[in-house]
Amino acid sequence: MWTGWWLWPLVVVCTADQFRDNAVRLMQSTPVIDGHNDLPWQLLNKFNNQLQDPRANLTSLNGTHTNIPKLKAGLVGAQFWSAYTPCDTQNKDSVKRTLEQIDVIQRMCQLYPETFLCVTDSTGIRQAFREGKVASLVGVEGGHSIDSSLGVLRALYHLGMRYLTLTHSCNTPWADNWLVDTGKDEAQSQGLSSFGQKQTGSLVMVNFYNDYVSCKAEANLSQVADHLDYIKKVAGAEAVGFGGDYDGVSSLPSGLEDVSKYPDLVAELLRRQWTEAEVRGALAENLLRVFEAVEQASDHTQPPGEEPIPLSQLEASCRTKYGYSGAPSLHLQPRAVLVSLVTLLLSLYLL
Repeated sequence: MWTGWWLWPLVVVCTADQFRDNAVRLMQSTPVIDGHNDLPWQLLNKFNNQLQDPRANLTSLNGTHTNIPKLKAGLVGAQFWSAYTPCDTQNKDSVKRTLEQIDVIQRMCQLYPETFLCVTDSTGIRQAFREGKVASLVGVEGGHSIDSSLGVLRALYHLGMRYLTLTHSCNTPWADNWLVDTGKDEAQSQGLSSFGQKQTGSLVMVNFYNDYVSCKAEANLSQVADHLDYIKKVAGAEAVGFGGDYDGVSSLPSGLEDVSKYPDLVAELLRRQWTEAEVRGALAENLLRVFEAVEQASDHTQPPGEEPIPLSQLEASCRTKYGYSGAPSLHLQPRAVLVSLVTLLLSLYLL
């Protein structure tokens, strides 16, 4: 019997290759839609958004989790690029900074038309799939970016924004951030104020940051798959999505070091006996289903919400008061004023 023991490692290796091969096959027809990538923030930090700088060439960019060869190797077919600005811009120049990040995303598409296709809807995503390009959409990270203004929210939508995360690491006047749960920040709205309430029923697009995956500095691909398994168990496979947060975090799980590693994660799901239909759902079809439902509901026939947040709830250090002094008594309506957010795809973090 000893003569055959050495075959077992070979069987394991061949099986692993089969899962990887199947992952690539699936992704060639259903590429991954990633809900969150902070490459635009890296372009600001490293090059002040000067895309003509030779060092910023996305075909050879070094020192980032994302560049064009890595996107192709990872079979990424659509990417929500994050228009991110830190919390220290709140009540200062957050809107300006957000606009600049949306601008750099759009210029990426213009500079690399053979790779990126800027789109704003599910039809555009499917077109990019057919053309073998990366559908590029805008997600705004942090509710502070709209400066508590529905007018700003609508303007960003017209510029291509298709989701807004409610908070980043700071409270807004209408939503508490995640640090409240840790005790590091005090609650202001007890979750969401009546201004901030809206419907749910979207996706859980899993973040790969080590601290979120394992609650410590180290994590691995298998632990990310554990999170995906858990969401599938609790909410169903149709609620699973990917929101890697590449180029926005300081540490990533071993095996998921950059965007090229997506086929390895898909292979792990297949190894865990996820069906091909479930995998295709997590890769793209779940998000497309939700996106299409949002588009059907967002017929723009409903009058836009106009009731502002009371001035007393806004930090006034850098604010003028135009519109408030001469207006009738303003009060907060109990209805969901941020109805526009219902029409946007929310990117959720799994903590």
